[in-house]
Amino acid sequence: MTAQPLELVASADTAGAAARIIVDTLRGATADGRRASFAVSGGDTPGHAFARLRTADLDWSLVDVFQVDERVAPAGHPARNLTRLSEVFLSRLPVVSHPMPVLATHLPRAAGDYADTLPAAFDLIQLGLGADGHTASLVPGDPVLNAVADVAVSAPYPPGPDARQRMTLTYPAINRAGMILWMVTGASKRDALAALLSGEADIPGNRVRRDRAIVVADDAALGR
Repeated sequence: MTAQPLELVASADTAGAAARIIVDTLRGATADGRRASFAVSGGDTPGHAFARLRTADLDWSLVDVFQVDERVAPAGHPARNLTRLSEVFLSRLPVVSHPMPVLATHLPRAAGDYADTLPAAFDLIQLGLGADGHTASLVPGDPVLNAVADVAVSAPYPPGPDARQRMTLTYPAINRAGMILWMVTGASKRDALAALLSGEADIPGNRVRRDRAIVVADDAALGR
């Protein structure tokens, strides 16, 4: 069965293209004065886009910002996604932020508590893509990939160089979103992006719904 095509925006200015999609989506969600929910990933690629949001014409006080995933590390540690997010975005705008409680003593219980704070469906989720095809902290081979519908947040211990335990949204939470924005840059993501766009390869990214998703990618990731 052929996978549904993903909407692709190819741009040398991925930060600008992504920022426009974020603002347009959140502006639409807050048009009637209601609160909007936005879940964000970490890393330098989305960080550049988030820095552009500071000049956007949007009532940011109506926006709740959640985390897609987070590493267990001390507050302010460079391994924490929240550290970069706070510098470029969360501390610069009057959003209501909802950090993942990764310093809790009992991580599985804290994951459940965080799940209780989530909206029924996010208005927008921004995702990244790893070179191995992972997204959020949903890495190949981890049991969290098979989370059932009532598990929205999990605390897996994925393999990797840092071997840090993490907290992550699961597919059920991600796939209920009204819009999913992928940001993919750099030549190291070329194979993973090709697999995501084809939809045929067995990578974690391909378990994310495709009918409400947009991919913003640069020429390096696209192999051009």
